[in-house]
Amino acid sequence: MTLRDLLFRPDPALGVDPGGVAVHDGDTTCTWDELRHRAEDVACALADAGVQAGQPVGVMLPNGIDLIAALFGVWRADAVYVPLNPRLTAPEVDRIVAKVPPAAVVTTPELATRFTGIPVLVHDSSWRRTGPDASAVSTTFDPAVALVQFTSGTTGEPKPVLLEHDGVLRLLEGVVAKIRGGGAPRAAAPMANLIPVSLSLWAGIYNVLFAFLVGAPVVVMDRFATGEFAELVRRHGIRSTVLPPAAMTALADDEGIADLAPLRLVRSITAPLSPLQARRFKDRFGLAVLNSYGQTELGGEIVGWTAADARAHGDTKLGAVGRPHAGVELRVVEDTGELWVRTPAMAAGYADGSDLGDRLSDDGWFRTGDVGRVDADGFLWIEGRVSDMVNRGGLKVHPGEVEEVLRLAPDVADAAVVGVPDERLGEVPWAFVVPAERNGPDPEALAALCRDHLAPYKVPVRFETIDALPRNEVGKVLKRELVEQAEEAASR
Repeated sequence: MTLRDLLFRPDPALGVDPGGVAVHDGDTTCTWDELRHRAEDVACALADAGVQAGQPVGVMLPNGIDLIAALFGVWRADAVYVPLNPRLTAPEVDRIVAKVPPAAVVTTPELATRFTGIPVLVHDSSWRRTGPDASAVSTTFDPAVALVQFTSGTTGEPKPVLLEHDGVLRLLEGVVAKIRGGGAPRAAAPMANLIPVSLSLWAGIYNVLFAFLVGAPVVVMDRFATGEFAELVRRHGIRSTVLPPAAMTALADDEGIADLAPLRLVRSITAPLSPLQARRFKDRFGLAVLNSYGQTELGGEIVGWTAADARAHGDTKLGAVGRPHAGVELRVVEDTGELWVRTPAMAAGYADGSDLGDRLSDDGWFRTGDVGRVDADGFLWIEGRVSDMVNRGGLKVHPGEVEEVLRLAPDVADAAVVGVPDERLGEVPWAFVVPAERNGPDPEALAALCRDHLAPYKVPVRFETIDALPRNEVGKVLKRELVEQAEEAASR
């Protein structure tokens, strides 16, 4: 079985009605049969363009039915899917295309001008090709590879990760088994899966695959908007969904959103969710907030919560990312606190030909780069990145711990802490704060707040006010940009 079979199932026993809705895209719907036909059309167009099995195909489309059809159409053609976000800048697109030269690109007529010297398939009344034939493209991956997914690039250049059909399927099946508690599949028709993130991100693709594995339709949003999200929850009777922490913050801040009924449960995805953020969202809407953990190299989510966990532990574990899914092992290295994991769905390496290198031990343990701890009940807590940790003269400062304290200040809307080079101590913590009010917080008051809650060496040496923290599309703070700003400010 491959990921393609989640749409083109040889076994009809799942009970999906071919005439039932597979995708809700605004006021437009697409049935399972229609989606299969659309995917077949993409596969035929790719074959006509000369795309061979194992060759990478870039897809730059807005969220919607065409994008999901292209996803499965690429796999129907036995090619390798490469998501291209329409919001990427020209230099970002150039870097991706240079690292993974596509045999063809599937896009809209408006976006086609962004690609030259590459076969481009565009859709108006039907699929048509512009540009050269794809037969001269030599890049070919192993048939096991399903897609090339680039990492978020918050601390360095995004890396092209190879994800395989079998590994992703095993990971998805483990998550489904954990949620169902090992019981038999439910007889009732599954609830639609609302996906509030870009389908060019692994979190978006993963949730489409998760929905199709259990025979559920998906509801897609082109861009996240608080009002539209609340309306879609009501319209489709969504009782559980996924949200990035930045979206939770936006919803909690929107005074026009009275409630999110009938929503009962939200799973956090794509970026770390702090206990303070989780508490604020829960108190605002009265919903269960379940965290999760994964990395692109790990194939997706490997640690998470179940509803049973939430009932058993309530708020006592608020902020923990959950317990490992089936087949996942965790280890915390004693001297550094770094989390190592072993999973059934490790990536096959990177598309540039490099493997996981020193991130993978001889006995299969993957060095995540995250600092974590596992409590007595088996719940994992993530406390930051090893690369983010500030080594202040030999004393370790976890930025996340300091950021949580800064967010306690009523005049701080957001905060980030980074390590800045220092001649005497090696590096020291600096804090960047986004003011909640026009005048902004007083640095002395923030320092006093930190001294009340933290050891002296954890108190930032400088507080910089900033209009907004630099973030990527899923809300992760681009700390490398803050370090650059700090070094520039320190040199003045």
